[in-house]
Amino acid sequence: MKKDLLAGMRSGEKLSTGEQIALVLRLSLPAILAQISTIIMEYIDASMVGSLGASASASIGIISTTTWLIGGLCGAVGTGFTVNVAHRIGAGEEEVARRYVRTGLCTVLGFAGLFMLLVIGIHQKLPVWMGGEESVLQNASIYFLIYGISLPIMQLVHAGSGMLECSGNMRVPSVLNVGMCFLDVVFNAFFIYPTRAVDLFGGLEITIPGAGLGVLGAALGTLCAEICGAIGILLAIFVFSDKLHYRRGEGRKLTVEQWSNALKVSLPVMLGSLIMGSAYVFSTRIVAPLGNVAITANSFAITAESLCYMPGYGIAHAATTLTGQAKGAGRNFLTRRLSFLSVGIGIAVMTGAAVLLYCFAPYMIGMMTPDSSVRELGTRILRIEAFAEPMFGASIVAEGVFRGLGKTGIPSALNLVSMWAIRLPLSALLAPRLGLVGVWYVMCGELIFRGLLFLLALLREYRGMRERDSRGQSTNKKG
Repeated sequence: MKKDLLAGMRSGEKLSTGEQIALVLRLSLPAILAQISTIIMEYIDASMVGSLGASASASIGIISTTTWLIGGLCGAVGTGFTVNVAHRIGAGEEEVARRYVRTGLCTVLGFAGLFMLLVIGIHQKLPVWMGGEESVLQNASIYFLIYGISLPIMQLVHAGSGMLECSGNMRVPSVLNVGMCFLDVVFNAFFIYPTRAVDLFGGLEITIPGAGLGVLGAALGTLCAEICGAIGILLAIFVFSDKLHYRRGEGRKLTVEQWSNALKVSLPVMLGSLIMGSAYVFSTRIVAPLGNVAITANSFAITAESLCYMPGYGIAHAATTLTGQAKGAGRNFLTRRLSFLSVGIGIAVMTGAAVLLYCFAPYMIGMMTPDSSVRELGTRILRIEAFAEPMFGASIVAEGVFRGLGKTGIPSALNLVSMWAIRLPLSALLAPRLGLVGVWYVMCGELIFRGLLFLLALLREYRGMRERDSRGQSTNKKG
């Protein structure tokens, strides 16, 4: 029987270095699997839409960064509640953790509902504002509309998964995520393509039904998969979770202080999402005048690159859980050790992934489009980006650490400097001269700089924590 290292950490047991590494890996691997499955789903989605032509792909690419902005803002609202779930469970206050879960999910649904109304109001205008060509406007507006309608469901899945992870349950959200990805592919296959005959071995022919809705079908397929995922998440939290499941007779409302704790974490994350999301939107506006080939290559390269950096996000989720629970348990030294172990593992994993990205870039782009011009440009910019991945991994995992600590204002400030002072001005300068290649050269340099910023900030944070611990111990001895 495996030792429950997470419970041992909360109860004050001493963990060896090997056990600390095992704890990071044990929580990271399910989260990495979930992130990779998400990217595989996006690969398949991109290849399905890519088979319809560059115009169809560009209609999604032109609004994708806006969906990132909106999704980031909605997701940020739940962060304050998920982090406090980790802190309360680490402190052994599971009833309070359950209050954060219930209130947090209701808050996320309400906030996402407001953004849903906003998207419905602007869905026809946004592709025009983004500088899309006439050929992509209709499909882009329809896709954006369905995205807006799906926002409350999508955010329920996101916030619920985060709360399960912060309770220490990484496996169930991972399994649900993989299942949701599989369903997305199945639904997409039906909604995107028309009814068609397929030849099997031995001359056998079968008819596969389909709705033939194209880009609209891709949005509907994702919506149906998310509905299934939301049902699974709600059952996992309120019925099957040993720490979070519903109990009659418990208090349901958070105190003013508890609400304040959640908002102190959420508001800086929302600011950070606004900083990053608006920067991505501005980047798309820089790329849009370069034409449909550049828009499509940019979108596909981002999807391909995400296979490299999504493992970093999996490790970051584990780091948030570990640092959050360790801090809640009052184990500052272990908090520091687990944080740096998580960052080191993140850098190592993404260094290996960067080598694979460089070597297999032509095949990764080629899986998503038959267009030779898109494939050539996409391969070139992916190989530029491969050199940034180790430091990008450092920033991703370090941000997860800061969230676990509840220090969400630090990543927002660093991202503001990195994106708006470096990437966007230089991208705007080089895009007319070097095209999309110039934009990705800038991105590579900026990500390396960002990683260094996050490492320095993490070192400074823990140096301050160590000094506070030393002063506290000195005070206790004097007393």
